[in-house]
Amino acid sequence: MVFTGDSLNRGQFISLVCLLQGVIPKDRKSIKTIESLTVFSAMDYNATIEFYWAPFLVESNSDNAIVHRVTDRIVRGRSIHKHARHWKGADIMVFNTYLWWMTGVPMKVLTGPFSGDMKNFEMMETEDAYRVALTRMVRWVEKNMDPNTTRVFFTSMSPTHEKSKEWGGDPTGNCLNETTPIEDPTYWGGGSRKNIMRVLKRTLERSKVPITVVNITQLSEYRKDAHTAIYKKQWNKLTPEQLANPKSYADCVHWCLPGLQDTWNELLYAKLFYP
Repeated sequence: MVFTGDSLNRGQFISLVCLLQGVIPKDRKSIKTIESLTVFSAMDYNATIEFYWAPFLVESNSDNAIVHRVTDRIVRGRSIHKHARHWKGADIMVFNTYLWWMTGVPMKVLTGPFSGDMKNFEMMETEDAYRVALTRMVRWVEKNMDPNTTRVFFTSMSPTHEKSKEWGGDPTGNCLNETTPIEDPTYWGGGSRKNIMRVLKRTLERSKVPITVVNITQLSEYRKDAHTAIYKKQWNKLTPEQLANPKSYADCVHWCLPGLQDTWNELLYAKLFYP
């Protein structure tokens, strides 16, 4: 089983490993990371659950699994083989990609290689660039995944809760210190773009190989209380100004474990075994 995509998909991978590893004896399991690939092995079952870092699915300048915090993001919209060669042979594929596309500006799509002066590119609106990448993913799936022996899933966009004014809270706040879910069943935050959901729906519908969407978006919208906030590993030492203002470094994108992403895996389990 291979999860591939961004850090939200990595969180779902870690959630699944945590759910399963407790019933496996210590000397009959292992986990190791080699560059972009993390592999959890259950030896007695001849099974692996893997995560492969590819935040855009297609090739990009953010592909380094450690050093990828790039502000000027560039993708090669039709180039997927650099990553996809690591996915061949999987029995179950779980894709995701969304958050890294949300730059607020048109996406720079490279038509040539990541070498030289890289002058061959075009600026594309986010949904158009997203469609190009998804179409390339679909074509790869059609060519490499046998629907008689494999299952393919795509996890929909994971919401963020970076503006508490959206749910009637502090106009300057975010998810920090939120301890209860949003109770309005119609709530939809500004960080989740319905036009991107429509692009996803239309593109996957055209696939000749079934791709099942694990739609986690609406149910996750309610969980403003479930983010890691200030309780996470900090990649850089916090400044005195940040320490004095915790909401300035609160992570309202990623999720606590155990928590919401376990529910995503319950949905994945249901779709896998009760399609």
